Amino acid sequence: MDIHRRIQSQTSSTSTATPSKHAFETRVADVKSPKSDINALILDYLMMEGYPKAAEKFQKEANLKPKQEDPTINARQEIQHAIHVGNIQKAISDLNELDPGILDSDPHLHFSLLRLQLIELIRNAKGYDPTAAINFAQEKLAPRAASNEQFLKELEKTMALLIFPPDKLQPDLAALLHSDLRRNTAAQVNEVVLQRHTERREAAIRQLVRMRAWAEASCRSKKRNLPDRIELGLNNGDDNGHEPMVTS
Repeated sequence: MDIHRRIQSQTSSTSTATPSKHAFETRVADVKSPKSDINALILDYLMMEGYPKAAEKFQKEANLKPKQEDPTINARQEIQHAIHVGNIQKAISDLNELDPGILDSDPHLHFSLLRLQLIELIRNAKGYDPTAAINFAQEKLAPRAASNEQFLKELEKTMALLIFPPDKLQPDLAALLHSDLRRNTAAQVNEVVLQRHTERREAAIRQLVRMRAWAEASCRSKKRNLPDRIELGLNNGDDNGHEPMVTS
């Protein structure tokens, strides 16, 4: 009977024991990043991504010194919002007002916005008269596609949306109607504006995340002693592959 109890006690102790930390995790825990550096990264992200209200509020709460004012931040926010809600004409108009030469100097960006505007016209024409979408494609996109093979392929693919019903679309066509395309185009516009006006394309934290991923891949390729999984630490401990959202 005593032996049976001892076995049960040992089994219970083993099952409830806290797993020991990997040596790498212990070393990481010993590194204390200054809170001021982390706050500066967060503020930089909010400014670069175009969240002026959130940036101003965070700056006050974190007691940070005012950063050099970015004259494009409000315009960038408005342009990105217009793209997110499908008002591409407003986005193009606001972009031209902010920087009259930006679309002329970047044909790919201009075509991407016009194609997205065509997609919105097709989306709104489902079950109705598609004349507006067809005319827009002929007047705005066809002349550009005539001299660019990639543009032509993208235009033909987009026009296929008029042929098939939404529930019969192949995945590559259905992706054109997904909100991800709006989000990606908005991010592309933001990066181009940033590069032209600040000589940077993105927030510093994005560069750090890529550097971290490169360092891990490099260490694993050299068979360094690392845990099987290393949390990125940007999603409250839930590194599920989704980019954290920040709203103003």
